[in-house]
Amino acid sequence: MHKIKIPQNYIDNCIARRGSEYIFERIDPKKTALLVIDMQNCFILPGLSMVEVPGVGAIAPNINTLAKKIREVGGKVIWTEHVYTPGWSSWYEHFTTEESREKIVNDTAEGSFAREIWSGMDRKSEDLLITKTRSSALTPGSSNLKEVLDDLAIDTLIITGTLTNVCCESTARDAMLLNYKTIFIGDATGTRSDDEHNATLINMMQFFADLRMTEDTIDLLSNSS
Repeated sequence: MHKIKIPQNYIDNCIARRGSEYIFERIDPKKTALLVIDMQNCFILPGLSMVEVPGVGAIAPNINTLAKKIREVGGKVIWTEHVYTPGWSSWYEHFTTEESREKIVNDTAEGSFAREIWSGMDRKSEDLLITKTRSSALTPGSSNLKEVLDDLAIDTLIITGTLTNVCCESTARDAMLLNYKTIFIGDATGTRSDDEHNATLINMMQFFADLRMTEDTIDLLSNSS
């Protein structure tokens, strides 16, 4: 788990601009989806893949707690599964070597163990699973998440998973820009360092999402039911 530290001046700036630290006093649980971003074997299991995020499995209990609560109040749990495809040329041609590119693509190939959702996650039959091919699940061409959310009449997204500063942040930014009420869970997201994690939390809090912890979010869902 990360050591979360948000300097007080950022909190004060948010309060001065919008009147409070938190954004949403109430949400509609039945129009809320918990997004669990990329909690796959390749990112979690030690030594399995070069995309491993050491220690990120520690956030699983918080995600599972949120998932249980969301189901109880009538919301939806949606899991994303990242697939690396060579068609993402801007990434593969400029941010990877040929050797690492081949390894990453193979790790998330159809039917691979590394691609599967980690067994430590409490995934239920009524949950949804979508495949995405870009950091953001909501960017055009990445997945069918937007269509799924529209079909379910979802207006609020709770973001959890990994990596905090890549797929979680990218999806949260796009969600807010698409007018979803966006909640980002600081102790249910994870990445490779505290510095990267906290930098994203500061950005989320100021401009893109209601930054909360698991316990705060459970209370919000309970009080909104």
